Amino acid sequence: MTLTPAPAAGGPLDFLGVVMLDTRFPRWPGDIGHPEAFGVPVRQHVVQGAWPRKVVQSGDGLRDAGVVPAFVQAVQALASQGARAITTSCGFLVLLQDELQAAVQVPVVTSSLLQLPMLLARHARVGVLTISSAALGAEHLRAAGVARERLADVVVQGVDPGGEFATAILGNRPTMDWEKACSGVVAAAVTLRQCEPSLQAVVLECTNLPPYRQAIEEATGFKTWALTDDERLLRPWR
Repeated sequence: MTLTPAPAAGGPLDFLGVVMLDTRFPRWPGDIGHPEAFGVPVRQHVVQGAWPRKVVQSGDGLRDAGVVPAFVQAVQALASQGARAITTSCGFLVLLQDELQAAVQVPVVTSSLLQLPMLLARHARVGVLTISSAALGAEHLRAAGVARERLADVVVQGVDPGGEFATAILGNRPTMDWEKACSGVVAAAVTLRQCEPSLQAVVLECTNLPPYRQAIEEATGFKTWALTDDERLLRPWR
């Protein structure tokens, strides 16, 4: 279940653990599943059968899918192998933040959404670009630490559910048209800019969105925040 080989004898023993969904779509540079996403040693642990549609949903749906124990076992396995910190490949797993952190002693940062409280302390409103605005609700924001009285200050925008990006990711397709996916993602970001002209900061919920980060920022002027920006994951190497 480990995608990257264990360090060679005499090599570095510390690594960032990444709990991966069971996927087959392309992992472009910048994607959390790309081995160079963080610039530190990484070890991936795939949760078999945890397909995107099983995870991109509500808390009740996630538990009904029966995958929660496997995610707990995954973080425990990575911690026992020497992970300095652990993250996941899906922002919707923020719903399991407390449960996964309680299972291990090393830092667990499940989602880029966990940066929302910090950003809301700096900005009146913060945007979220997500793979599914229909599935992402208040329970995800509350799990990320957003105060109830600030929920209305988080502006959520989803990509087109029928577009290339969403259908390739949620459908777990082995292929994806980069140009079509990028165009659709940028279009969603532009819509967010048009709806909320005052926004400055936008969190990229989906860990498959960072490959389009530069295009998003150039088209909108947003400052985007991804999971790879979370200091809690990178602090052990600084």
